[in-house]
Amino acid sequence: MPSAAPASSLSSAAPPSFASSEQTTRPAPAEPAGGGPAPAPRRRTAWADGLDELRAAATTEPGRLRVIGAVLALLVLVFGAVAAWEVADRAAAADDVVGRSQPLSADAARIYRSLADADTTAAGGFLAGGEESRATRDRYAQDLATAAGLLVKASSGTRGSDRADAQIAALSKALPRYAGLVETARTNNRQGLPLGGAYLRYANDQMRRELLPAARALYDAENDRLAADYAAAKAWPWLALAAGLLAVGALGWAQRRDYRRTNRVFNRGLLAATAACLAALVWLVAGHALARSGLSDSYERGTRSLRVLHEARIDALQARGDENLTLVARGAVLTGDQKDFYEAGFRTGMADLVGAGRKGNAAGGSRLGKALALADDEAGRRPVRDALRHVRQWQARHAEARAADEKGAYEQALAKVIGGDRPTRESFDRVDAELQRALAHEQQEFRSAADGGRAALGGLAAGAAVLAVLGAVGAVLGIGRRLSEYR
Repeated sequence: MPSAAPASSLSSAAPPSFASSEQTTRPAPAEPAGGGPAPAPRRRTAWADGLDELRAAATTEPGRLRVIGAVLALLVLVFGAVAAWEVADRAAAADDVVGRSQPLSADAARIYRSLADADTTAAGGFLAGGEESRATRDRYAQDLATAAGLLVKASSGTRGSDRADAQIAALSKALPRYAGLVETARTNNRQGLPLGGAYLRYANDQMRRELLPAARALYDAENDRLAADYAAAKAWPWLALAAGLLAVGALGWAQRRDYRRTNRVFNRGLLAATAACLAALVWLVAGHALARSGLSDSYERGTRSLRVLHEARIDALQARGDENLTLVARGAVLTGDQKDFYEAGFRTGMADLVGAGRKGNAAGGSRLGKALALADDEAGRRPVRDALRHVRQWQARHAEARAADEKGAYEQALAKVIGGDRPTRESFDRVDAELQRALAHEQQEFRSAADGGRAALGGLAAGAAVLAVLGAVGAVLGIGRRLSEYR
């Protein structure tokens, strides 16, 4: 019996295992140069995968059509959104012109006028001595109450304007001091003390140096705000116009491409989208042109005239105040060339008011001359002509009063200024009344033109948005009709 083979021989004769064979045939992975572990493969992002799919789709006509449809819809919607945004911005500025800026400008002018009228009334009442009438006191009190009330209103309406806020604060602080000086002057005057005239001149000095300059600065600030709102309301919506032209151009290109590939003249969906965009674009141009025209008319026919008339009324008030103070001061206040300070102020005010015109016509550079030139109808020109006629009468009566005062006939001069027989007070009141009538007419002209201008923007923002949505739907349906031919 043969002996068993050695274990070593059996082991060497056995066939190699599967695992060992695989290990000998598979190449070992290459190690990195640094000897560390191999880096894991980078995973692609969803954005990169999406771009690859888009590129792949764009190589086929259906894929290209889908891309074109998406771009067309996006362009049309962007046009509608930009148009709605810009039109809403212009409409808000037009509303500010009518409802905020112009009323605030008018209120600032009324503050200036109320202060000037209070100063004039106080001087007129002082001339009457202890017999100051109740009507004079009531008018003075009403002027101060009007100025204080309008300051409160302006403070709430001028938020965000540092210039206006600073002037309102200055006026609110100085007005009580002025009123106190006037009351002191009145008290001394009723007691027959000559110190009353000094207090009144000091009050007038405060009015001229502090209150009226602050009121004028407030008026200028509100006029600047009004001009800025006009500019914002009248600015062309260039972004919307550019987006509209781009959308219409893209739709035209898409229809031409469709025609060259199918020989079909019209694609109803794309045609409807183009019509919607063109309608929105024409509406945008026409509506904004009408709004600009109306707002320009409101500025030319209303705002400019109102500004000149307000300044003419203030000139008349200051001239009247100087006329009264000429008699109060009795030559105690002189200019640098030794002329009566208040008489010089009166002459300057008259020169500003009527210039060097003759025969009842104001010079072109004067306040009334400008107001006459800016009035665009007879209803606006008539009160200005009447005011001019009364100013001429005022000047003639003032000359008589000055002649009497220079001869030493003070009581006669006083009667010609505040008396009952054709005094200058009567002429001033008529001038003031005619200017008020002209202001009321021009305010109505402004409102009518401005309302017409902002009405042209009504519904335009919503209409542009709706037309853009319809245009986008038409573009998608038009491209969808072409895609259906590939199914």
